[in-house]
Amino acid sequence: MSHHPDAARAALVSRGLWLNWATLSYNVLEAIFALVTGVAAGSVALVGFGIDSVIEVTSSVAAQWRLRSDHDGGRRVQSEFVALRVVGWCFLALALYIVIDSGKSLLLRERPEPTIPGTIVLALSALVMPVLARAKRRVALAMESRALAADATQTSLCAYLSVIALTGVGLNTFLGWWWADPVAALCLVPIIVREGLEGIRGEASCVDCC
Repeated sequence: MSHHPDAARAALVSRGLWLNWATLSYNVLEAIFALVTGVAAGSVALVGFGIDSVIEVTSSVAAQWRLRSDHDGGRRVQSEFVALRVVGWCFLALALYIVIDSGKSLLLRERPEPTIPGTIVLALSALVMPVLARAKRRVALAMESRALAADATQTSLCAYLSVIALTGVGLNTFLGWWWADPVAALCLVPIIVREGLEGIRGEASCVDCC
């Protein structure tokens, strides 16, 4: 296992904190726009993405706690443990919401309204999130932190989810395929459940992904 000099370690922590503040700021705005436009349009995929943005905020807050406790070995271990599990349970709650709401929409044939603003916010997230994820992943690897790697994985997942949700919302907006929105939301569920279970079990697969 590699060991960083104190100055280099402090620089990594500082960079990680800056990246997490950037992620937090973007995700708060992303969550607000996605939830408002999703509720207004009746879009399950967009609302689900908005809730995922809230989870991303939770993940970033946990990562902030992990980074700020880096100088204390005992707190560092505790924050690694808690951060992984908090995010894991949030993921499972999101998956349950999507299954229930998407199933209801398909059963009752609820048609979401076309939403250009929702399409724009999803497209923007598909561009911004991969950049943040790569930078956060480099810090996680350098610090050899599973919790920070999990946070970077969550940011990557946010980008992936935005592409899937964008597909469903776009098909509904431009082609009128109302069923594409809840179906796209359901496509998110296996990914979300897998990440949630891995977080709860504290598995290191997120590190391997780095």
